[in-house]
Amino acid sequence: MCFSAGASFGAGVILSVTGIVSLKRVQKPSQILFAAIPILFSLQQFTEGFVWFSLTHSDYAGLQKFSTYFYLFFAQVLWPAWVPLSILLMEKGRIRKIILAVLTLLGSVMAVYLSYCLVVYPVKAEVVSYHIHYTLDFPVSSIWVSAVFYFIPTVLPSFISVNKRISLLGIMVLASYIFTKIFYPDYFISVWCFFAAFISAVVLFAMFNIKRIGHPSYLRPV
Repeated sequence: MCFSAGASFGAGVILSVTGIVSLKRVQKPSQILFAAIPILFSLQQFTEGFVWFSLTHSDYAGLQKFSTYFYLFFAQVLWPAWVPLSILLMEKGRIRKIILAVLTLLGSVMAVYLSYCLVVYPVKAEVVSYHIHYTLDFPVSSIWVSAVFYFIPTVLPSFISVNKRISLLGIMVLASYIFTKIFYPDYFISVWCFFAAFISAVVLFAMFNIKRIGHPSYLRPV
């Protein structure tokens, strides 16, 4: 499988359209953060397109630092806090809201910690075997802990949602996580985000049925 600037920009265009349509389906302010997920992924993919350009075209070399850090802001900082909060705002069940609130707090703490790491420790992006490899020189002792506490608020909230269509999002993200860990461990940040970006189209699938969320066939037992 080969990725490139063209693939990133193409994904960005597709997700921009998906995100715009998704946002048009919003009926309540509480749905905006969730509906905006494809738009945010489109920005992330456009940004990685510029990372590609900065690494492969000398004319764009000046963009490398900014585009790399901006991309890593999305990949490392934004999602652990945004995902659980966006689902929490739409949730009605008391127990589920409590669980999602805890995950949102955990994700926010991780976002602050990873922001600190991005500022304090050096990061590097380079093209290796047709993929972008991001080197994050974070403390070795915290890498595994950070990975676990990043995964929990980013992936698990979809499974907690009462909406089964949102749960589908969690299933697909988890499957892509496992697939990437097995087949692309050296390029995990770039490849998993690429897969997750396209999977975010499921958000539109959920938003098209937002009027029917109260129907029993779309809900799991509370």
